[in-house]
Amino acid sequence: MAETVLREDTFRRLRDIIYEESGIFIPDTKKYLVEKKLSPRLGARGLAGFDQYLELLSSGRNAEELNCLFDSITTNETSFFREPEHFAALVEHVLPDLLGRSGMKGVSFWSSACSTGEEPYTMAIVLREKHPAARLSIYASDISNQTLEAARRGLYNSYSIRNTPGCYLAKYFKNGGQLYELDPEIRNSVRFMNINLADGRKFLTGMDVIFCRNVLIYFDARSKRKVVSGLYDSLRPGGYLFIGKSESLHDVTRAFKPLIFNNTLVYQRTT
Repeated sequence: MAETVLREDTFRRLRDIIYEESGIFIPDTKKYLVEKKLSPRLGARGLAGFDQYLELLSSGRNAEELNCLFDSITTNETSFFREPEHFAALVEHVLPDLLGRSGMKGVSFWSSACSTGEEPYTMAIVLREKHPAARLSIYASDISNQTLEAARRGLYNSYSIRNTPGCYLAKYFKNGGQLYELDPEIRNSVRFMNINLADGRKFLTGMDVIFCRNVLIYFDARSKRKVVSGLYDSLRPGGYLFIGKSESLHDVTRAFKPLIFNNTLVYQRTT
C-alpha cells in the first residue's frame, strides 16, 4: 500500500516543479491539499510513496504524468454564464466597438483558461444571439488535457447550467436526463487546444478579446507579470482583456487602460 504522507522536503520539490512548469504558486499552507490531490496518482502508478512520484516526475519531466499532475492540482470551478456582466459588456460594448473599426473584417476571441468549456461556449451563445452576422473566431485553451476532452464532448450536469437563462437552455441544450447535451453548432464553433500560460511561446496572436478570468489568483507576482505580458502581446492594439471580478492588474502592469461598462471593469490594450 502506498505511503501517502508527504514530507516537507518532498512537498517543496513538488511545488517547485509545479511552479516551473505551470506558473502556479502553492504556499506552504497548502501542503495538505497537494497531499490529498496527488495521493490517487500513487495508486494509479503503483508507487510506494511521494518520493517515488517525485522521482517519476523528475526523470526527464515525464510529459504524460505532468498532464495528470496538472489535472489533479487545478481547480475547475466554472459554469455557464458565470459573472454574466462580463458577457453583457462583451456584446453590448466591446464587440460593437471592434466591429465598427475601419478595416475590421473579423473578430478573434480567446478563452485562455477554459476548463471544461463553459466560458467559451457561453461566449459563442451570446455572440450568436446578439451579433449573428458577425465573422467571429473563438479559441479556447487549458493546461489540462482531461478538461479539454470534457469540453469537446459538450455534456454538462445541472450544476454547470444552473445560471443559464431558460430561453438559452431550451434553445441550445438537449436534456438527456442527468446530462445536458450542448447544441453541435455551438460546440463546433469553438476550437480547443492545450496551452500552458506559463509558456509564452505557445500563446495565440492577433486576438481582439481575451478572457483570462479567475486565473491570476493562482500565480505569484512574477508569474502574473509574465502571463499578463504574454496576453498583452497576444492582443491587437486596442484589444480587450477580461479578468475575474476579484482580480486586478493594478500592481501587475500599466500597459492596459481600465474601462468601465455598466459598472463592469474591462481592460483595453494601449495602442
